[in-house]
Amino acid sequence: MLKIGGIIFIFVGIAIVCDEYFQPALEAISEALDLSADVAGATFLAAGSSAPELFTSLSDAFSVCPASMGIGTIVGSAMFNILVIVALSCAVAGQSGASLLIDWRPVARDVTYYTISILMMAAFFDDGKVTVAEAAIMVVAYFSYIVFMMFNEKIMAQCSSKVHTFGFTRPRCVPWWRAGILFP
Repeated sequence: MLKIGGIIFIFVGIAIVCDEYFQPALEAISEALDLSADVAGATFLAAGSSAPELFTSLSDAFSVCPASMGIGTIVGSAMFNILVIVALSCAVAGQSGASLLIDWRPVARDVTYYTISILMMAAFFDDGKVTVAEAAIMVVAYFSYIVFMMFNEKIMAQCSSKVHTFGFTRPRCVPWWRAGILFP
């Protein structure tokens, strides 16, 4: 019973520290660096929400007897965040009478990057070890996402939300190389 009380105490303490100090600190850093909401969300706020998973994985990697949490823990955590958080947000919005308008463009962007990252991770974990070069490739892929987010508003502006063709509604997006995003 004492262990359960201790675990509850730790969870409440983490929640208080995160809500009262950590989140506002990350927002203040983002504002001080004059980051757009997209870039702040892809960097500091994402790192803040993933910090527990990061530190758990690091402690496992450098432990004397690692528990080998591995790819299942990382992917499982991400799937929980994607599916459960989105579902609960929709459920809460639905009960309050509000409706959520979800734009397909950010969803398509994030699903594409997530799929690429999972494929890279699966390929790199296939032999049971991750080399420094493979780790560097994954970090470069993350920085490519940050660079994409720096140009997100311009790229999304080139994508129209709806195009009516033959009575169907289809998304349409001008390719970035023709939109003058990087090379005006």
